[in-house]
Amino acid sequence: MSSAAVTTEQQDGVLIVHLDDGKANALSFEVIAAIHEALDAAETDEAIGAVVIHGRPGRFCAGFDLGVMFGDDMSAIINLVADGGALVQRLYGCSVPVVAASTGHALAGGALVLLGCDVRVGADIDAKVGLNEVAIKMVLPDWAFTISRARLSNRHFQRALANARITTPREAVDVGFIDEVVAADQVLHRSVAIAAELATTLDASAYQRTIAKLRGPVLAQMAEQVDNDRAGGVSPL
Repeated sequence: MSSAAVTTEQQDGVLIVHLDDGKANALSFEVIAAIHEALDAAETDEAIGAVVIHGRPGRFCAGFDLGVMFGDDMSAIINLVADGGALVQRLYGCSVPVVAASTGHALAGGALVLLGCDVRVGADIDAKVGLNEVAIKMVLPDWAFTISRARLSNRHFQRALANARITTPREAVDVGFIDEVVAADQVLHRSVAIAAELATTLDASAYQRTIAKLRGPVLAQMAEQVDNDRAGGVSPL
């Protein structure tokens, strides 16, 4: 792995990707690269039929590395956000199902990672889920609007983005960030069970072709937007 914060294990045909940096589980360049490595492994190993992205206790992912985001290197800021967009696009278009084991806080980039996953299992705890960019003086990149429009409830779309509304995991089910909540100590078990069922019941080829038809336009738009942001030097600040 490109980052010590990312480790993997296999269980019941499922590749479990553990995120644990000992802190907020931020998306750094290294963490993003390591998740890509894990997805590469899953998509090239016929023994793996699904992936679980699993956070640390109380923290799924707090978003992009703030050391970069509030630093002076504008190129690094632009490329980190573009890398994050490419990761979310990769998750959404992955050739095997991806389940999020959301163990706690999922803010900003972390909430966008949830939107890239097929199924999202959240811990039923007092955690924060949502897109807080406007509250912290940032504007979501175009690719984030695209995935949010595809996955979030229309009833909550305006408040989730423009008003930076943050909810609990239980409330986030109605918004569209989470699909179900379970007790905190059951999040990983439930997520692996769902992933294993998907791995054994879905035909791999049919799943891939369906994803291409179902999500193809959104995936293509996101890819173009990520490339434009990177090439045009578009900053979220």
